[in-house]
Amino acid sequence: MALYVSLPLRPFSKKPSLLSSSSSQRLKSHRRLLADFRPLCCLSTASAVSSAPAPRTANYQPTIWDDNYIQSLPMDFMDERYIYRRDMLKDQVKGLIDKEHDLIKQLELVDALYQLGLQYHFDSEIKELLSSISSSTVNINNLIENGNLHGSALLFRLLWEYDIDNASLLRVNDLISCFNKKREVFNPYNEHDVKGMLNLYEASYLGIEGEEELDEAGKVAMKHLIGLDRSLLSPQLVKEIDHSLEIPLHWRMQRLHNRCFIDAYGRREDFNPTLLELAKLDFNIVQSIYKTELQEMSMWWKNLGLVCTELNFIRDRLVESYFWAVGFTFQPEFGRSRKAITKIISLVTTIDDIYDVYGTLDELELFTNVVAKWEIDASQQLPNYMKKCLLALFSTMNDIAISFSMEKELDILPCLKRTWVDLSKAYLVEAKWYHKGYTPALNEYLDNAWVSIAITGALIATYCLSDDLTIEALNDLEFYPPIIRHSCKLVRLYDDLGTSMEEIKRGDVPKSIQCYMNEKKVSEHAAKDYIKFLIKIYWKKLNQEHRMLSKCLQPFRRALLDVPRSAQYFYNDRDGYAESNSETKDHIKCVIIEPIPF
Repeated sequence: MALYVSLPLRPFSKKPSLLSSSSSQRLKSHRRLLADFRPLCCLSTASAVSSAPAPRTANYQPTIWDDNYIQSLPMDFMDERYIYRRDMLKDQVKGLIDKEHDLIKQLELVDALYQLGLQYHFDSEIKELLSSISSSTVNINNLIENGNLHGSALLFRLLWEYDIDNASLLRVNDLISCFNKKREVFNPYNEHDVKGMLNLYEASYLGIEGEEELDEAGKVAMKHLIGLDRSLLSPQLVKEIDHSLEIPLHWRMQRLHNRCFIDAYGRREDFNPTLLELAKLDFNIVQSIYKTELQEMSMWWKNLGLVCTELNFIRDRLVESYFWAVGFTFQPEFGRSRKAITKIISLVTTIDDIYDVYGTLDELELFTNVVAKWEIDASQQLPNYMKKCLLALFSTMNDIAISFSMEKELDILPCLKRTWVDLSKAYLVEAKWYHKGYTPALNEYLDNAWVSIAITGALIATYCLSDDLTIEALNDLEFYPPIIRHSCKLVRLYDDLGTSMEEIKRGDVPKSIQCYMNEKKVSEHAAKDYIKFLIKIYWKKLNQEHRMLSKCLQPFRRALLDVPRSAQYFYNDRDGYAESNSETKDHIKCVIIEPIPF
């Protein structure tokens, strides 16, 4: 299989397998080799490959997060009394789920649990409830025949979120039928009708290619929501509508949304005090876990020593990388994946800046070959800053693989290596484009750019580090199925919308907007509109593939959606990753650092 025409990829010569004694010895030997390798200090060197022109500089600002500050963060909610109180509240909420018999109130309770970030505590109870509701012909017929758009659209969305679509009697056609009944008698003065239009609008973003009726229904719902007389609605409902019209729920970074929704839920007249207390307490407990992980990651990054004089051109964004990882998967039990993803994103950022900003083409070609060989001894012709980076890469990936193999006896290192080889080749393609002054057509650009956006490594790591990974699942891992490509293309398109102009100013290769402008001879505004259109198309493709992935490892399955959601957050009309002293700083504080007051 080839990722792009110019750089065909070789398949594995051997399938990943159980960690044999020889594999274990190889990993341990490689680790000893890296440990014995003399540390490289950041000094100028005469071993550079060529006397190329002076390197470019991106003038990235230094990190705003000091390690001393991170290490001093208080862990306010790690005490047993908080865990005990949370367990008591969880039991009370389970009672609420069991006691509530009104269909609409049941659905609203499940929706609140999801948006408050509590669903992972009640996964089995919620799925049992939704399966029971959706498999009842009486329930479905009552919703549709009565034109209960609020209940129908909410049920449709919740079934999708909880992967119960296959068990449901509620289909897109039923939802459209209910919508057609309601649109004839829609009352803009009735909040139940307005909530129905809002839930239909949200549900329309779960559509796939070919579901044009759902698209049109979503557009009609949006027109109704935009045209409402806000003075006739409760302030809280107005805020919900405006928030949804800005970014639909399906596209939002979940943990940040949870934090915002907790505040919004507390302002509702009908909020449940038990639910609100549990949401705040659980958020703060999980936040303390995040702080512990972040302190470990900050120490790792500091000890790695990549941020030094000769590597002063890189983006030092350890905390932002960890925030990305929280966007991938927020549940506390997935700390191992979060830490591995943080390391991968931090190293990706460093290597991306080497390819984009600093390295000469000769150096980059050698650098790519060394990554392909995965041998530090092959880097002797490279300058010290590249050797230091490669040493950090090899040792970190080996450490991740060895740590996992000690627990699972599975050798995941070949999978991790494969993603870095593919990524470095994609980076080299773009470097050659830049040095030749070549602007590819949009499709040619995307064929390479979905790899160079550097998300495949984090996604594969999420798959490989799953607690449920088996030898069968490891052997079945495909490089790369359509669903990974769709997810990565969304990240690429979001990134290009938010960062391309600044990257062009720094001397980077043309991005999707410039490629389309050059190919079609259109304005920047028209090109951006087309990229936004593509984003909607790839979300539909991702939704469709996601529906067919029900038996896949759950952390990986969720990450495929959460990755573009996080990208939408970071690159929404800005570069929230590189320029973190803005909204990103405030959001990191409210999600990772500052507890919710009671």
